[in-house]
Amino acid sequence: MNILKSALRIVKSKKFFIPAIVILVAAGFFGSRVIAGKKNVTRYLLGQVEKGTLVVSVSGTGQVLVSDQADVKAKASGDVVYVNVVAGQEVKLGQVLATLDTTDAQKAVRNAQTDLETAQLDMEELLKPPDELTLLQAENSLAQTKASVQDAQDNLVKDYEDGFNAVVSAFGDLPTVMTDLNSILYGQTISRNQDNISAYADMIRAFDLIQGNLYEQDTASSYALAKAAYDQNVKDYKNTSRYSDNAAIETLLDETYETAKKVAESVRQSDNLISFARDTFADHQMSLPSLAVTHQATLKTDTSKINSIVSSLLSAKSALENDRDSISDSQRSVQEKELSLADLKAGADELTIRAKKIAIQQKQDALTSAQQDLADHTIRAPFSGVIAKVNIKKSDSLSSGTAAFTIITNDKLAQVTLNEVDAAKVKTDQKAVVTLDAIPDLEITGKVSSVDTLGTVSQGVVSYTIEIVFDSQDERIKPGMSVSASIITDVKTDVLIVPNAALKSANNLSYVLVPSAADLKNLPANSAAGVVLVQTPSQQTVEIGLTNDEYTEITSGLKQGETVVVGTTGSQTNSTRTQTQQNFRGGAGFIMR
Repeated sequence: MNILKSALRIVKSKKFFIPAIVILVAAGFFGSRVIAGKKNVTRYLLGQVEKGTLVVSVSGTGQVLVSDQADVKAKASGDVVYVNVVAGQEVKLGQVLATLDTTDAQKAVRNAQTDLETAQLDMEELLKPPDELTLLQAENSLAQTKASVQDAQDNLVKDYEDGFNAVVSAFGDLPTVMTDLNSILYGQTISRNQDNISAYADMIRAFDLIQGNLYEQDTASSYALAKAAYDQNVKDYKNTSRYSDNAAIETLLDETYETAKKVAESVRQSDNLISFARDTFADHQMSLPSLAVTHQATLKTDTSKINSIVSSLLSAKSALENDRDSISDSQRSVQEKELSLADLKAGADELTIRAKKIAIQQKQDALTSAQQDLADHTIRAPFSGVIAKVNIKKSDSLSSGTAAFTIITNDKLAQVTLNEVDAAKVKTDQKAVVTLDAIPDLEITGKVSSVDTLGTVSQGVVSYTIEIVFDSQDERIKPGMSVSASIITDVKTDVLIVPNAALKSANNLSYVLVPSAADLKNLPANSAAGVVLVQTPSQQTVEIGLTNDEYTEITSGLKQGETVVVGTTGSQTNSTRTQTQQNFRGGAGFIMR
């Protein structure tokens, strides 16, 4: 400034006008250098992202109140046998006020005790090792079942023998039956130069063409099926002996049974053909040739033979199936009895023991419930206070839930007022901390017991009343005392947090400033007063969660231990201007308090 003043005085003299200009320019140049040297130098306050507990609370003020009264309700039903108090009497917590008839409740307790003892005895019996008699019976049962398996297997061997014999017996009569069928149907004994089947059909066609054709077709078709099955069966029969394996014998047995059924059907159709021809002639007062009677007599005999064959073969097949099933059943029974014997020797399994334990627990719960019901037949004072009203007398019949007494309590609670924004965050049972102006050294905990559903409007401002019950009572607390309450509305533990001052926003996005790696590498040992960064910190976009007045939860974008800018300071030669101040740990971190 002195230089500038001298320069101005020189300018006032015309004699020194030009030199003065030079001096002014020089003074301006050097002055600007001096001023430039006094510009602000930005210093950054740094902190590290840390994990901590984030507590969000709302605060309000109010007064201490006394809880007016409460109804003491019966928890059980029964007849009143004893009333122990009168109106106006002071009572203590747990004091007996009245007693109900306990006859049924005591019986229920005794029954529950018996059920529990029975379940416990069942468990003891389950855990006992098996006695010798039980083991012997189980072993004998297993041995008998194994013997039945062997018997069934022996019977199966015999069944195959019987099955083959049934086939042999069948082939003793099947050739005769097939010969009879061929002779009756395709012999030319009824009409010369014409098969008998056609001759019988012509007798029918003379009066009923359609029926004649149908009977001839059905009879011829059934004989063709029987003949084809029989011819193949004969070949297989000749290729099989009683020394063939069981599978071959059973296959032959099944095949012969099917052949016999086809032959039986052919015999039936043949007899039907002749019978229909006979009936047709009889309807027209005519008689068949006498040979037709012979044919029907032969077919009747063949019918008896073939039915016997079918029955014998079916019995042999059934015997095989039954004995195979018997073997399977007996083998399964052996496995079951072996497992049962093994279980008997090993003792109870874990699942059974667990089931018994569950049963015991259920009986124990039932006993506890019965004992509680018995206890509920005694009505006790829920807290210390004064009996305001007695609603029952001896011999009254009382129902569960009926108010038996009205008691005035001396317990105190806090009633505070919150604005509509804070009240919306409060719910019943939330924890609270209450302090009193009159008792500075007392800090009492409690929980929210009620929240007004309807607010109070005063001068356009809506407020809600919150009641807080204390976890404990203190004799120093008097009704009407002023209180301040902090209600915890949310808590998150072990979350990443940064001071609110570290957060910035733009375009609906939140971000923090992060120093460059080079600047972080060259940080001074003591950076409590802030550091000068060579490079401009970069923006790191983050997502945020819960927040309170001091800190904000970071849900993504940062990791624990990362360094962020939490504030800046501007320094001058004569003074220092602080733009942001935060709590630090070791000059570079922050913690949650």
